[in-house]
Amino acid sequence: MIYYDEIFLKHRPPNYHPENPRRLEIIKKALEERGLWRDIVRPVKAEFSDLTNVHEKEYIEFVRKSCERETFLDSDTYVCRFSWESALTAFGCSIQCMENAVKKKDLHLALVRPPGHHAGRKGIAFNAPSLGFCLFNNMAGAIVKAKEFFDVVVVIDFDVHHGNGTQEIFWNDNSVIHIDFHEYGIYPGSGDIHETDGSKINVALPHYCKDDDYIYAWREIVNPMIEKVDPEVILISAGFDAFKNDGLAAMELTERFYAFVGSELADFSVVAVLEGGYSVGLERGLPAFVEGYMKGFHAGEVKPSTKVVEIVEKLKDIHDLR
Repeated sequence: MIYYDEIFLKHRPPNYHPENPRRLEIIKKALEERGLWRDIVRPVKAEFSDLTNVHEKEYIEFVRKSCERETFLDSDTYVCRFSWESALTAFGCSIQCMENAVKKKDLHLALVRPPGHHAGRKGIAFNAPSLGFCLFNNMAGAIVKAKEFFDVVVVIDFDVHHGNGTQEIFWNDNSVIHIDFHEYGIYPGSGDIHETDGSKINVALPHYCKDDDYIYAWREIVNPMIEKVDPEVILISAGFDAFKNDGLAAMELTERFYAFVGSELADFSVVAVLEGGYSVGLERGLPAFVEGYMKGFHAGEVKPSTKVVEIVEKLKDIHDLR
């Protein structure tokens, strides 16, 4: 099921910005061409009280008033007069997806803007330099709702940037297992493999990793954790900016990894909330993820780099995954 509303197109920058409405236009065209643009659900807008489950009131008011002024919240995060409604709808959509995922096993894909995983309780999180294009943490809204149904919640973030906001909001909450794949050493600067409260697993990978590296790490880290928890619903912060030449990072993933992930998740009800992805990652990576979930995909044998194997071995020790 695809959750989408044209309000998400009205969150617009004053001039060129990588996070712009064309992102959703790319996705829609790519899914239409593959016959995947169907079962469209109209999102439900969040209430102010929903936001306060995740963010402090002062920050929420700061965003609301900033939207009225049509300004920048920081060096790279803009708002316009439609951003408030767009952000409320994105946040509400994520909660709605979670509620529906409990009722019906499916891929519940929230095609929302603005993104959210960098936004912490008070805004900027874990000493990041900015909000990283995010206003409210949409995934956090889904996690809070998931905690009403389940004792343990599994969240996987494969955006190329570390989900510092999500990590901060649920830091020291061991009922939330947050597995975050990211390119280490780029924005926002957090997410070292040793940065953990016990339930936050940072799969911090070196530059230029390929499909084999990611697939290997997924099989060795994610699958054992899923087997241990045995969740009914898995939440995904779905960023596609680790795709080769997507524009904002140096990873070199292709359709193979995203199809693999979709296939690996096919036994579960999945809430996938859009985060990053700015060009080819949205055009090719996102449809591959959807098709992998629907049709299955066999990735075959992999040959990860020596460095990635070393990182994975350290993570196994840190998180008792042997």
